[in-house]
Amino acid sequence: MASYQDQSYQAGEAKGLAHEKTGQMADTMKDKAQAAKDKASEMAGSAGDRTVESKDQTSSYVSDKAGVAKEKTGGAMQATKEKAGQMGESAKETAQAGKEKTGGLMSSAAEQVKGMAQGATEAVKNTFGMADAGEEQKTTATTRVTRSSARSD
Repeated sequence: MASYQDQSYQAGEAKGLAHEKTGQMADTMKDKAQAAKDKASEMAGSAGDRTVESKDQTSSYVSDKAGVAKEKTGGAMQATKEKAGQMGESAKETAQAGKEKTGGLMSSAAEQVKGMAQGATEAVKNTFGMADAGEEQKTTATTRVTRSSARSD
């Protein structure tokens, strides 16, 4: 019984120490965070002062260069608009041609698949004796046509 009480006492003591350490660490972290905040605020103020000075010095230089750039940009913008219009028209024509070509290929492929499926259906009917004599001859012809058209593509 005494050993259980000793263990309970030690556990409580360890819990208390851990709680105290946690509090100390939290205080340390708060102090470090406040110091970092103060430093950042100081640096921001200093940077703001330098920014105002730089702005005053570069204001006239930038406005001079902006006027020159505006003139150059106007000509380049017009040329770009014209080129973009030409490229857009070309892309539209290419897309239309591709659409027409793809539509034909898809239709041809669909017909081939349809023919193959019908041939397979008839072959299964023949295998199980479910087709009549007229259908059996038709199936053989359909299968041959389908296979030969598949090879030609």
